[in-house]
Amino acid sequence: MNTTKTIQSALISVFSKEGLEPIVRQLNSQNVTLYSTGGTEDFIKNLGIPVIPVEDVTSYPSILGGRVKTLHPKVFGGILNRQDNESDVQQMIEFNIPQIDLVIVDLYPFEKTVASGASESDIIEKIDIGGISLIRAAAKNFKDTVIVASVDQYGLLLDLITEQNGATTLEDRKLLATKAFHVSSHYDTAIFNYFNTDETIYKQSIANGQVLRYGENPHQKGFFFGDFDAMFNKVHGKELSYNNLLDVDAAVNLINEFKNDGPTFAILKHNNACGLASRNTISEAYLAALACDPTSAFGGVLISNTKIDVATASEINKLFCEVVIAPEYDTEAIAILQEKKNRIILIQNEVELPQKQVRTCLNGILVQERNNITDNKEDLKTVTITEPTEQEIQDLIFASKICKNTKSNTIVFAKNGTLIASGTGQTSRVDALQQAIEKANNFHFDLHGAVMASDAFFPFPDCVEIAKEAGITAVIQPGGSIKDELSINYCNENKVAMVFTGTRHFKH
Repeated sequence: MNTTKTIQSALISVFSKEGLEPIVRQLNSQNVTLYSTGGTEDFIKNLGIPVIPVEDVTSYPSILGGRVKTLHPKVFGGILNRQDNESDVQQMIEFNIPQIDLVIVDLYPFEKTVASGASESDIIEKIDIGGISLIRAAAKNFKDTVIVASVDQYGLLLDLITEQNGATTLEDRKLLATKAFHVSSHYDTAIFNYFNTDETIYKQSIANGQVLRYGENPHQKGFFFGDFDAMFNKVHGKELSYNNLLDVDAAVNLINEFKNDGPTFAILKHNNACGLASRNTISEAYLAALACDPTSAFGGVLISNTKIDVATASEINKLFCEVVIAPEYDTEAIAILQEKKNRIILIQNEVELPQKQVRTCLNGILVQERNNITDNKEDLKTVTITEPTEQEIQDLIFASKICKNTKSNTIVFAKNGTLIASGTGQTSRVDALQQAIEKANNFHFDLHGAVMASDAFFPFPDCVEIAKEAGITAVIQPGGSIKDELSINYCNENKVAMVFTGTRHFKH
């Protein structure tokens, strides 16, 4: 059976007229009868092209301030009739309903209106009724009707009607129907999320998906759904991979903890910091961060909380690294970093991150609020006789920020605004501690006078005992164990300062 259909009539009613003119002119050249409403009708008339007002079809004017224009059986009958159904054909004749082969419609800009901070009444008026109904009707009847539901699809339609002389195949119409249902479902999701106050209901629709080279491993497909270009200006380098994006996400979350601090530089590998330091200049901060673990830094993701200058770029250029991120760069610094053709250089923009975090789990998803608590001096409760010095307090908070953004179980050592070592992702807190000590020793760091951060409480005093023997003089932890006193007593007996924050920072 021949399923190719030639467009002979079209209903056009759009909010945005951009890109519409060449389509209208092409349809007119193919003798397509045009129907329209309001501003779109005026637009077509101003092109000198004949157009029939929808009011002439329905015998009703646009009413209720434009809320009702196309909602009429003669419009929807023209769209929804089944051309191979004898009863439908007879009713089209009986009620003098014109056939509509093509519907071009877009929706009021609801999301943009919400984002603009408009009043609720203005937002409500941007909930499209006629448009969404036309989209659903034409998409449902894709066997007979062509639907174009967005400006984004104008180019596709123009190519089809130009190359195929106004004809479309069933595959063409089904593709456009699929795109139309995407438009309508995305629109409805945005409206629901504007109204929704029930946190047990979760809906999300992301329109701009990106195909990645592959997923975590080459045999896995990978995709990114989000507006990467809003967050970053990519000025150089190869396409980011799935693993790159995970590391970039971890880097952004980590450096945000130091957003209002002095020059701070972090180096990450597999989502964890392997180097981080705060100094008077960003060049000094980078060199100190690199010294934390120069072995792991190879192939890592680098991020700065301030402008990368020429001196810093020259040092970075000596290292093989995948990604460099900063809020800005000196022009010459970018030129230096571009000397490695595959190195990805990103300028980070000021973008608010989602307040809900989502991950797949079993046959569903887990959703949680973002961990927005950053431990600060006001949160600290000294629970030992020995109080931390001012320098130790600064280092404790510094270490806590890193600890919060490191895979559990974790222990972090810091000294003088520098990450000394960390134990990451261990099944035992003692193992995490031992790993941190071993790493510090391997890179010849002196732990005497260093501080220790833990992402969760100590159920036994073994960790503070081991840490004291290694040279640790102050400890930060959330507290909350029924055996807190065991750790506190040991610290008191050995003149180790310990502070509680009251906030656990697990990161699984």
